[in-house]
Amino acid sequence: MKTSNSRTFSLRTLSQLVLAAAVMFAGVGFSQTASAQDLKIGYVDLQRALSQVEEGKEAKKKLKKDFEDKQAKLDKKQQEVKKLKEELKNQSMALSAEAKKKKRAQLQKKMAELQRMYMSLQRNLSQKEAKATKGIFKKMRKVVRKIADEKGYDLVLEKRGSSVLFAKDAMDLTDELIKRYDSE
Repeated sequence: MKTSNSRTFSLRTLSQLVLAAAVMFAGVGFSQTASAQDLKIGYVDLQRALSQVEEGKEAKKKLKKDFEDKQAKLDKKQQEVKKLKEELKNQSMALSAEAKKKKRAQLQKKMAELQRMYMSLQRNLSQKEAKATKGIFKKMRKVVRKIADEKGYDLVLEKRGSSVLFAKDAMDLTDELIKRYDSE
């Protein structure tokens, strides 16, 4: 998991640097008469849009049901481990050294199974989420492109991914993205 977080951090940092470089180089490409005032910039909050468009709500509902089913399996396995642990604790005085060793090995095996199951379910859910949102984000990019073209935006940023610290509300195109996405 540490690798995933560091990879996410690295990719996020890299994307921010690329964005900053792109903005900087875009500024260099303008003629001397053009200024930053001529640059029309907007932003969207893709995560908010994802949670508010109908297709996103449906995907979230399916993912939640899948998560709950998998959580129930995981809970059942956890109960087995807990029961075995309690048995070992309660019977430790009455068991022979060989029987204790066997129970401990059984407990360790069940704990390893539980950990593998957790990792597998986590990976599976992440893959399903990525698959479910990939198409939605692809369609959103097309809608954002249409909005930008129609309204003359030179640059549209993703609020969270580009680390927008401040922007006027008038620059937020998220509501329009949601409205247009659902109408298409």
